[in-house]
Amino acid sequence: MTTAEGWTAAVRDRLAPGRLLPLGTAGDGAWITERAARGVLAPAAAAVRGAVPGTLRIGPDPTEAGDGPGDAGADPAEAGDGPAGVGDGQAGAGDGPAGAGPFPVPAGGLGPGPLRITADVGAVAGRPLPELSEELRAALLGAARDGVGLRVTAVDLRVTELLDAEPPEAEQAPPPPGRPAPATDDPVALAVLRVAGVAGVTDTWGPPVHRSPGQVRVELAVTAGHRPLDVARAARSAATAAAEGATAVTVLVSELR
Repeated sequence: MTTAEGWTAAVRDRLAPGRLLPLGTAGDGAWITERAARGVLAPAAAAVRGAVPGTLRIGPDPTEAGDGPGDAGADPAEAGDGPAGVGDGQAGAGDGPAGAGPFPVPAGGLGPGPLRITADVGAVAGRPLPELSEELRAALLGAARDGVGLRVTAVDLRVTELLDAEPPEAEQAPPPPGRPAPATDDPVALAVLRVAGVAGVTDTWGPPVHRSPGQVRVELAVTAGHRPLDVARAARSAATAAAEGATAVTVLVSELR
């Protein structure tokens, strides 16, 4: 893959929501879009001297044991990255706060469990490849854990191009056009909107608050600079308090703003 092709792939990935990734552990009942996670990981990779990041994907780590029955080695999102048809799927075992109950894994999402990053990268001459790779892995692992809240256990790198010099800095692409914020007077949504770090509720996969028997799912955007896992945990607590008896409350983080 050439540098230009890598940039094209990166832009395409940036515009697609991608698969839904589990945040934290099975007891957190939270997921985040791959696109939102890349919004934290890609800048961390680009900050590594001598690295020119290309395509970056996040998926299950088949070499590690998962958290519960929601784990599957297959990647259900490979069949399509869009939001069509996303609902409530298989239930995973919840091991979180008392009364949390089992959390339904969103259809097209990955069940709770360890994750693996795969990334293409161009390498600029002047740094030994083992040194560059080690620093890039550390940057991606740190960003996944501390910047997002993903349980990433491995990073696979593929050097796709050797460059004589840093490529000219590309123009900063404008953010994807945002969807209008949905209007809602749902008490669960109003409770979530009061949580620090919640930029708004969203409706990529349906209404901002989706209800089914005994279950509530809240979809939201996180303010850039806040750790999505921390915000999702706080939002889930607020939603649970406002949900009036729902046995399972889950949170989907659709984007960073």
